[in-house]
Amino acid sequence: MAYIEAVCLSRKKGIVKKEQDQVVVRENWGIEGDAHAGDWHRQISLLAGESIDGVKEVLPTLKNGAFAENIITRGLDLNSLKIGDRLQIGDTVILEITQIGKECHNSGCAIKKATGDCIMPREGIFAQVIHGGTLTKEQEIRFI
Repeated sequence: MAYIEAVCLSRKKGIVKKEQDQVVVRENWGIEGDAHAGDWHRQISLLAGESIDGVKEVLPTLKNGAFAENIITRGLDLNSLKIGDRLQIGDTVILEITQIGKECHNSGCAIKKATGDCIMPREGIFAQVIHGGTLTKEQEIRFI
């Protein structure tokens, strides 16, 4: 079963997101209080916990949210997702995949400087919120 391992947010862009017990997701907006929420195509970001595990081998003190990811997944093959695919999380939240990967910051992020690599540009998945609700750890994620 695929599930949420962590949910994270930050109120300002350019800073590490912090893990939360729960977040409220608004339709066509994103996570309430998150700097990346808004009327655009990258309302929520997802990153696989399995990918983060590899970075933690080099940087074991890495905290959830360090890649500016909103949702850390576990047991979901994010590499198999395509633009337009939809995920349902829990009973109500529906996300539509809008972008795969992103351009890295010009100077490189702190993680790339520390480890020589950053996975978010290659493996980060971005989505718009089709239907909102509340997200918490361990909620099931499924393709719809």
